[in-house]
Amino acid sequence: MWKKSEVGKSITDEAKVVRDLSLLEQFVLYWSVIVESFVSYLCLSFFPYISREEMAGNGNGEFSFPNGGTGTARNGLAKIHTHTEKQNEVCHDDSATPVKAQTIDELHSLQKKKSAPSTPSKGVQGAFDTVSDAERQKQQLQSISASLASLTRETGPKVVKGDPAKKTETSKVAHIEHHNLTPALNISDSALKFTHILYNLSSAELYEQAIKYEHGSFVTSSGAIATLSGAKTGRSPKDKRVVKDATTEDELWWGKGSPNIEMDEHTFLVNRERAVDYLNSLDKVYVNDQFLNWDPEHRIKVRIVSARAYHSLFMNNMCIRPTPEELENFGTPDFTIYNAGKFPCNRYTHYMTSSTSIDINLARMEMVILGTQYAGEMKKGLFSLMHYLMPKRQILSLHSGCNMGKDGDVALFFGLSGTGKTTLSTDHNRYLIGDDEHCWSENGVSNIEGGCYAKCIDLSREKEPDIWNAIKFGTVLENVVFDEHTREVDYLDRSVTENTRAAYPIEYIPNAKIPCVGPHPTNIILLACDAFGVLPPVSKLSLAQTMYHFISGYTALVAGTEDGIKEPQATFSACFGAAFIMLHPTRYAAMLAEKMQKHGATGWLVNTGWSGGNYGSGNRIKLAYTRKIIDAIHSGSLLKAIYKKTEVFGLEIPTEMDGVPSEILDPINTWSNKKAYTDTLLKLGGLFKKNFDGFVNYKIGKDSSLTEQILAAGPIF
Repeated sequence: MWKKSEVGKSITDEAKVVRDLSLLEQFVLYWSVIVESFVSYLCLSFFPYISREEMAGNGNGEFSFPNGGTGTARNGLAKIHTHTEKQNEVCHDDSATPVKAQTIDELHSLQKKKSAPSTPSKGVQGAFDTVSDAERQKQQLQSISASLASLTRETGPKVVKGDPAKKTETSKVAHIEHHNLTPALNISDSALKFTHILYNLSSAELYEQAIKYEHGSFVTSSGAIATLSGAKTGRSPKDKRVVKDATTEDELWWGKGSPNIEMDEHTFLVNRERAVDYLNSLDKVYVNDQFLNWDPEHRIKVRIVSARAYHSLFMNNMCIRPTPEELENFGTPDFTIYNAGKFPCNRYTHYMTSSTSIDINLARMEMVILGTQYAGEMKKGLFSLMHYLMPKRQILSLHSGCNMGKDGDVALFFGLSGTGKTTLSTDHNRYLIGDDEHCWSENGVSNIEGGCYAKCIDLSREKEPDIWNAIKFGTVLENVVFDEHTREVDYLDRSVTENTRAAYPIEYIPNAKIPCVGPHPTNIILLACDAFGVLPPVSKLSLAQTMYHFISGYTALVAGTEDGIKEPQATFSACFGAAFIMLHPTRYAAMLAEKMQKHGATGWLVNTGWSGGNYGSGNRIKLAYTRKIIDAIHSGSLLKAIYKKTEVFGLEIPTEMDGVPSEILDPINTWSNKKAYTDTLLKLGGLFKKNFDGFVNYKIGKDSSLTEQILAAGPIF
């Protein structure tokens, strides 16, 4: 109920505001207050005993006084009625606070939905307390500042969140963080500026950054963003180095055939300082905190610090994106990449052979990139990291595709470029777990990545509909050529490079399995495009043969794929990914055999290359036949076939199977010149033996050499 004493108080309060208004405004306000107060006084004077319950109404759309049965209230006044028959009348609610925006920028800031974090804090004040935005931001920025600390600045640069172009927002944050992250040593001009951190931006925000600030970034007709990687349009394996120290000297694979080129700790720190100083000199840097490995028990936290929005968007697509709750509790990363790709290394630094350097330090768990803006260096650098870390946990890291049937059967696909790995692992009747990088642990298989990195050269909607449809908003297109007006991409154009690429989140593939995990594999499929035309279309492998062919990693280049190739040329890449493995190939092969034996997986060798002669004289095995073979492997029907052994390689091949002509199952049947077949078969067998010589006597630390069983699984003649 109202009280009489409150009326005079309200008049006094309102009068304090009047002094600041114009005469006309004062006059209007003055009389409105008088009228409102007078009405209030009348209500208190004449109806002092009406309770709120009595004023609630009778439920029939009327407001009435009690005890007034015939239309007259108990004090003699007429009964008051309020009718609600006008159902279509618009009711205007003027109670909301008016928008206070003086500029478009202020209005846009009001547009942005802001939500408080909902993750319970781990503090002592209770399980349901929320962490304040300021405190969470402080913790994040302190962590990032520590990551960016150089050798001479213990606390790192002063970092603030936000785009430096947005002065109003940054100034507020800078004022908060200035006192927390002041450098303690070697004060210089660098201490007078803030390094602006653009932290885990969304795809839309990164689009804006790239379009505004990065020359050569455009939105294509499909909605994907097209950008350029600069002078380097592919990886630089000869410029990739790993720190060789007391630990890695015994653990890693060094020497002939190894992808690991050594460098010392001092040189790494020189390059790290150069990269960090460059990043700290910029007005803004992009920071991604993300995960590797979909298996939650074995995932790795990674931080990527880069100078380009393109790189940040690329890694946002390729790594596993944390939820807001996971990001709040991210903490210290397990591994950090410093991508200063725009800035070259000093060529006079020890071990440097060019202005490009990609350096990994496994003791510090850091990677430094200088002198190349090709984004694939980050992706493959993290893959190398997983090839080192996972085997330490008895987890096998694999360069493979992976899919799963509707009954839960999982297949792993290994194959080098041109073998059909992507085509065959992408099956509309099966779920895609991943297209390139996987782990096999005690829990089953899991994808390492959160996205796909597909080749785009000669891409068409008809041949690769899933990849074609995945190139939309959020996808990064590297080094493609497009029409200036329509922005339609010409995937046939090789003007910039043959290595055009698309990077997109895996959920852009319709049949992707999210989360990207599955049970233990049933089938291990090794793909080879044999341009010599002597390997069978399909062979069932023993455990030792699987190890032998896994270590070999064979395929063949055909004429025209590279300059100077006039006839088929054998190519071997250990574990079907020699450029990325860190340990000796036999270590991975032994783990593969152990897991296959434990979980009952079967090994297969599938030739997607030529039959009836080598490249130029024979014919390539029809894709329809290869698909029938893969389907028979998935269904298990091929296990029931009758098998016979081939010469030289000793492979078990089926004598017949549904959907595939029996005569092509044994390649000798398809060659009209039997002597030419035998000569070519012996030639290929010799190439296998020569390649394998590099693995025969290799010792892993203090372990012994390869077993006689694996050696016996190779070609015999």
